[in-house]
Amino acid sequence: MSPEELQLIEAAREVIEKHTDADEHGDGFHTMGCAVLDEQGRVHVGVNFYHFTGGPCAELVALGAARASGARNPQLIVAVGNAGRGVKAPCGRCRQIMSDNYPQIRVITPTSQGVKSMEIQELLPYGFDWNAAQSS
Repeated sequence: MSPEELQLIEAAREVIEKHTDADEHGDGFHTMGCAVLDEQGRVHVGVNFYHFTGGPCAELVALGAARASGARNPQLIVAVGNAGRGVKAPCGRCRQIMSDNYPQIRVITPTSQGVKSMEIQELLPYGFDWNAAQSS
C-alpha cells in the first residue's frame, strides 16, 4: 500500500470511529466510514445511514459529499467498518454505481492476498453496461 492509500484508510477509520452510534453489541445506523480521494488530492469522507429500506452506503455518502465540494473525478475510495473491523469491500450496488459513473476510480478492498487497490472493473468485471443499454 502506498502512503496515500494508507492515509485514505486512516481517514475512513477516523470518521467512523468518531461518528458511529453502534452500541457494544454492534447495532447502529452508522457503522461504516468511507474516504474518497479526488483529482485535486483532497479527501472527502462520509458514513453510512443504515435503514431496512436500503439506506445509503458510506461510499455513496462520501461520493456525494465529494461532488458537493467540487470533485468531478474521484480517483480512489475505501470503506472501513467501525469497532476495528477494517477495510471492507463495496456492495454490489456501490460497485455498479462506481462503474457507471466513475470508471476510472480505484477501490481499496480486502483480498485473499491482503488489502489492495484495484480498478473498479476488477471488482465488477461483467457489470451491467448502462450506457450501452440506453443506446440499443
